[in-house]
Amino acid sequence: MRLSYRTLSHVPDQVLHPEYDAQAQKVGIVHFGIGAFHRAHQAWYTDRAMAAGDRDWAICGVSLRSPDVAEQLNPQDGLYTLSTQGGSGEELRVVGAVREVLFAPGDPQAVVGRVASPDTRIVTLTVTEKGYARSGGGGLDQTLAERSFYPLLTKGLLQRRAANLPGLTVISCDNLADNGRVLAALMTEYVAAHHPELSSWLVRECRFPATMIDRIVPATSAADKERVEAALGLRDEGVVVAEPFSQWVIENDFAGPVPDWAGQGAQIVPDVAPYEAAKLRMLNGAHSALAYLGLERGHDYVHEAVSDPALSPLIEQLMRREAATSLEPAPGQDLGAYADSLLARFANSALPHKLAQIAMDGSQKIPQRWLATLAWHSRRGEECPAVLTALAAWMRHLRHGGPLVNDPRGDEFRTLWREVGDDGFASALFKQGGAIASDWSPQDAQLNELTRRYCAGQLAANTTEPS
Repeated sequence: MRLSYRTLSHVPDQVLHPEYDAQAQKVGIVHFGIGAFHRAHQAWYTDRAMAAGDRDWAICGVSLRSPDVAEQLNPQDGLYTLSTQGGSGEELRVVGAVREVLFAPGDPQAVVGRVASPDTRIVTLTVTEKGYARSGGGGLDQTLAERSFYPLLTKGLLQRRAANLPGLTVISCDNLADNGRVLAALMTEYVAAHHPELSSWLVRECRFPATMIDRIVPATSAADKERVEAALGLRDEGVVVAEPFSQWVIENDFAGPVPDWAGQGAQIVPDVAPYEAAKLRMLNGAHSALAYLGLERGHDYVHEAVSDPALSPLIEQLMRREAATSLEPAPGQDLGAYADSLLARFANSALPHKLAQIAMDGSQKIPQRWLATLAWHSRRGEECPAVLTALAAWMRHLRHGGPLVNDPRGDEFRTLWREVGDDGFASALFKQGGAIASDWSPQDAQLNELTRRYCAGQLAANTTEPS
């Protein structure tokens, strides 16, 4: 039997499950990009808020590219199991926050209708960095935008305006630097190009708070589904797996009411930037370094790579001496303790996190994760050997191609490499006016050093410093 409200009574008592009438809740949130991370993070916070007494915050999930999640969750009435795995074992929780999943290409009008509904007050997004359809210069690529969330969200907002309904809080939950401001600017650009009559209403009525999100959510395996089925006595095609740790920092800038996420541990703050910068440069920066260097050394998972004696000192240097020193922490933000917690989380072998998953879409990630750190130190005449070593590994990863490379600009960069060769690759990517826009303006000496590391090949087994 499949998990559903009809079969929920079969779930053993030791498995946590909705303690509220989930089916009676109105849909208050539309979420674009309902993958595993959203179900382990924002939907989990929302489910617990409704369990604590909040009402009418059910989620309509929207899939933009694949019907897979709709096929997993709709036959289960939106129910799915979150498996939390850490040192104290596994905790299972059946989450009831998701009401339905719409496959946008199959029924775009249903998505627009949900955005336009009087019950909807929030739109959230986890569409990955490439889902924002940014051009190389950081603005909006209008062609790519037509295949993302922009047309659907805009049409829904047009209907809200026509019906004299209030605007929405639109929350990016993706790893973009200053994601609220970026999303607001991109939406404004799209609306100005297609529906300029909506522009002033958008600015006046909608809010785009910045956020920082953090929880390790690896891809669900067949073994995960089988283990959960044995525990539930029911088949769950929507299982997601996560670490115990979770963090959500949200700027206090809303167009209307929001769930009591703060009561469930989210931090509502005046400025997200210090938390975001630490997460991007320390956690995400170390993750990406482990991905490209670890794959190169034959590892499959984060916990394997971080225990590799050739990589662990480099990761410590990247986090503590390069990334952390480039940050201005908020009051009470202990970056040394944060680095300690990150290393412990990376070493969690109960939660095998695939390096190939982290390595996806690197061209969209490295400006925030690595190049910002390089820029900060370069302005002070300081070097970042660990970041340069990781950057060189990313360049080799792209150059080699193959099944592990999943990057929207991968073909473009491999064509560039064939044109300029190994010696010119770093300059073509990172020099002022190069293929990757960032605040890092490397000097010739830095580009030469990056080229040297890139051409040297993978890190040797006996490496103890990022030389």
